[in-house]
Amino acid sequence: MSRVRVDCHLHTVASGDAVLTLEQLAERARQTGLDVVCITDHNVTSAAVTAAGRDLGVRIVVGEEIRTPDGDMIGLFLTERIPYVLPVAEVVARIRAQGGLVYAPHPFDEDRSSLGRVLPGLCAAGAVDIVEVFNAKIADQRPNERARALAAAYALPGGAGSDAHDAPGVGAAYLEMPDFDGPASFLAALADARVTGEYRPHAPRYPRRPARS
Repeated sequence: MSRVRVDCHLHTVASGDAVLTLEQLAERARQTGLDVVCITDHNVTSAAVTAAGRDLGVRIVVGEEIRTPDGDMIGLFLTERIPYVLPVAEVVARIRAQGGLVYAPHPFDEDRSSLGRVLPGLCAAGAVDIVEVFNAKIADQRPNERARALAAAYALPGGAGSDAHDAPGVGAAYLEMPDFDGPASFLAALADARVTGEYRPHAPRYPRRPARS
């Protein structure tokens, strides 16, 4: 079976805090050898849906990073947008109702809205499908290591995402895994996935101007 490289978590300009256009995404995916990208914009799916309908040279999984009162949660393989600030249990139910997968991003990063405090309980309840075990925007690797340990403790597969908000970030982290054709086979293929990643901070959105001489 052929293998593919999948970046499970990245953002486009539709997120509001990112500068990555679809054209830049397509170019960077080609340059970095990505086969599949999960577009997981904050609280919207419009760019992901648009990208999925275009021939960008890279396969698109429609996702969304959804703000909840307990932290951010990602839905993958979505067919419709999920509103933000709903309770976690309702977000999980809405993701599952679409046939999607529940993905926990950067769960122990204290600098961002993360599910770490409630995640063990969610895992124990069977409410999580994938735990992000490598996020390329985390400089201190201890949160990623905690995520790996949690995934192992609950026998859950690990995901990896560049969390790119700009073109240079695309491809900083990805899974190399067997090819798949939908959420069920994606989840099954994760059992044979290999994580590749490196820390890569966001490029400055507004670079400083050179000091006047």
